[in-house]
Amino acid sequence: MERPQSRTRKVVVVGAGPVGCLSAMAMARLGWDVEVYDGRPDIRLPSSKAAAQQRSINLAISSRGISALQAIDPAAADRFLQTVIPMRGRMIHDIQGAMHSQLYDRYGQCINSIDRALLNQGLLDEVSSVPNVHIFFQHKVNGVNFEEGKLTIQDIDSGLDREVSFEFCIGADGSYSVVRRQLMRVVRMDYQQGFIPHEYVELKMPAGKDDSGNPTFLLDPNHLHIWPRHSFMLIALPNKDKTFTCTLFAPTAELDDLRDQATILAWFKRYFPDAVELIGQKTLLDDFQHNPRSPLMSIKAKPYHYKDRAVLLGDAAHAMVPFYGQGLNCGLEDVRVLDSLLRAEGVDSKIPENPRADAGFQSATDEKKREPDDALARALQRYSDTRHKDLVAICDLAMDNFVEMRHAVTTPTYLFRKALDNLLYLATARKPPAAWDGVLSASSSPFPAGQANGEWLPLYTMVTFRPDISYNVAKSKAERQSRILLGVGWCATAVTGMVCVGFGLAHLNKLYRRV
Repeated sequence: MERPQSRTRKVVVVGAGPVGCLSAMAMARLGWDVEVYDGRPDIRLPSSKAAAQQRSINLAISSRGISALQAIDPAAADRFLQTVIPMRGRMIHDIQGAMHSQLYDRYGQCINSIDRALLNQGLLDEVSSVPNVHIFFQHKVNGVNFEEGKLTIQDIDSGLDREVSFEFCIGADGSYSVVRRQLMRVVRMDYQQGFIPHEYVELKMPAGKDDSGNPTFLLDPNHLHIWPRHSFMLIALPNKDKTFTCTLFAPTAELDDLRDQATILAWFKRYFPDAVELIGQKTLLDDFQHNPRSPLMSIKAKPYHYKDRAVLLGDAAHAMVPFYGQGLNCGLEDVRVLDSLLRAEGVDSKIPENPRADAGFQSATDEKKREPDDALARALQRYSDTRHKDLVAICDLAMDNFVEMRHAVTTPTYLFRKALDNLLYLATARKPPAAWDGVLSASSSPFPAGQANGEWLPLYTMVTFRPDISYNVAKSKAERQSRILLGVGWCATAVTGMVCVGFGLAHLNKLYRRV
């Protein structure tokens, strides 16, 4: 009996940022035809102003993001790692200008500074070279009909609208996602959006000159530099051109008071005197007065999918404040997790052309009545069910880490706790592998079970350097460890108190006998 001919299914990816690009690469690798739509111009074109319009906070890519790149395209991951600058710890700048290093990890694991635009351009180059991927810039998605499998798209250049059909839609279109907004019309979505009372402003620290006149870094490039000042902070991340991208995070009310140049300079000299010298007064004033002030948003949602038709990834599903450096890493990990679940459920990229030979379509001309793809529906349901706790956990941890970065890192309590954390880590933890791709690919689950059993691991280590541990498990394990430390602290306090009481009673007894 002659087998029916099959055709390749089509997935549309809305958004050509890092998460959208990696999603397109993952789906293409699974055999799907992929079309990517983005309303912005191609940022790789010299004539494009999109790069200048982007938020340009440097990105800190760490083990989770790197593992996701390795899972989808190992060669691309290796190329990207050649463009990063490793940061092995925090460098704390106090109010007098003294610096104190706090290394991230006893094994030398590091986070990596990479320019947002360069990462996006590199991923666009990678995905553009894949034969079954087609990217359409200047194509704005205005509507999605999930039941009929159709996007309504406006070609910005011509102003004309057209419809694009699809079998599956991935929404990777950021915090103000159109796909999420359309999904809310067909899904009972629990949705929470919030802004913190802070904004950020980007500043630029220029390169210095060495004795030979060549560009050089003005600060140690292998640290993330932080100027913590209780309710606000300044951070600096290194760039390949020897400059630093500095970002000021401060309450909106505080920034509103900085209206004229004299006030601005006086404020910076009071709180960041060494940074003012390094940036330069003219550059500082120009950047602060002309660069935009941007809000900081957090988004939580559930579910992330609709039947077998659509799923949300990246900021479209879970925008978070940037204080754990996990926004990019989490979005890329979304792709790895989804890819793992699609493979586990055996989702097929092919469907027979003959509708009688397959339950995929009831007629060749009536696609909207097609039977659901049960395997794809199961994979997406598993994604929503298993990923939600992780995404809520990292959104909460990112918010908590803001308090740590702008204030707690300077307190004796934090330093004592960190020292004790590291001591227990040293006594119990196993040396991590050089790369996690082998560990992750050997498991049928996105997060292998039991990987952290018997180890004491600092929260930062689990979140940043352990892609085998889900965010929710990391948060829960850290809470258990915190309770243990609290109990030990109370016991130590009680023992110390009893010893002091004992000495006091003995001393009183001696005095009584003398009387």
